[in-house]
Amino acid sequence: MTYTTVRLNSLPETNREKKESIRRSVLVIYTGGTFGMVYDPLADQLIPFDFERVSERLPELRGLDFDITLLTLPAIIDSSNMKPAVWVELAQLIETHYDRYDSFVILHGTDTMAYTASALSFMLDGLSKPVLLTGAQLPIGAARTDARANFITALEIAAAVDAAPVDAAPVDAAGQRRSWQPIVSEVCVYFNSLLLRGNRSTKQESVQFNAFASENYPHLATAGVSIDYNRPYIRPYQPDRPLRIRTNLTPDVTILKLFPGITQPVVESILGIPALRGVVLETFGAGNAPTDDWFLKALKTAIDRGVLMINVSQCEGGRVTQGRYQTSKQLQKIGVVNGADITTEAAITKLMVLLGQEPDRSPAAMARLRTLLAQPISGEMSE
Repeated sequence: MTYTTVRLNSLPETNREKKESIRRSVLVIYTGGTFGMVYDPLADQLIPFDFERVSERLPELRGLDFDITLLTLPAIIDSSNMKPAVWVELAQLIETHYDRYDSFVILHGTDTMAYTASALSFMLDGLSKPVLLTGAQLPIGAARTDARANFITALEIAAAVDAAPVDAAPVDAAGQRRSWQPIVSEVCVYFNSLLLRGNRSTKQESVQFNAFASENYPHLATAGVSIDYNRPYIRPYQPDRPLRIRTNLTPDVTILKLFPGITQPVVESILGIPALRGVVLETFGAGNAPTDDWFLKALKTAIDRGVLMINVSQCEGGRVTQGRYQTSKQLQKIGVVNGADITTEAAITKLMVLLGQEPDRSPAAMARLRTLLAQPISGEMSE
């Protein structure tokens, strides 16, 4: 597969040798989305523009004091066409370039950005560098676009560093310890002045600029005149863990959203899919569900044949407290996992990743998976 890479800014040649070893470097991965569109008056529609020329529309890039390289996927896509195969491609690109770059910014369409951020948070095990996803509600060619501010600030956060203790300083590709370490070293979404933990984010708005929210976890940073970091909530820097990527994902999962009047044939047809391995059960309020005998029997039949099931609330905020009410106590008894305050995006991608690592459906394997599903493995849920 062929990737196009372009240097978006550069140092004067006289300064390059002196500064190259201490300058931070950011790899930007462009996947597509509204961000890279322009209006074509002849066709009267939005069309992709040559993103390799993005610095012409964003001359501010040349003034940033760190190196920026752009890598464009061979086939850019609307994020509505996002698939696990692209997540694997992104994880592999980050692994391939991990030693060469200090941080990564992924330009992505907004519709499925929270899914991609959640998936990458589970796939990039041992991550100790920033991976920021951002995009735009309006194309970069629009006069009032939010693309410029989102991109520039995401780059600045990705390149932001603290002075590092001598024994904790990062080691560069040449084996030399650097005098700094990243402020952020996890997968995040940056949008409309807010930095959010990636697997805590969800898209909440389609027509306003404040597209993303994190109802159950504080913002990691707020960008105003200055960028203020909420340091107690940022994952601690862990430089000693090697990066390992998880690329085996199972597609045999689904989301079953409950609603008043849901019928037995609908539930049984979904849970009866032969290859089904995991279900995100979107319940009411604090994790409540119907107590009809046919409903509970359908769930138990699926669980007994090795389907992993997690209880997630339909509410934007709050958490599942499975067993608190009679209407959720039965779910606990039959083996539905309590999803606490996890988002649906994080729950479904976590299922894909965990099930991809464990093909076995034995009782012992299912017990291990239920334990992992019920506890945070990448900051996606509260203890």
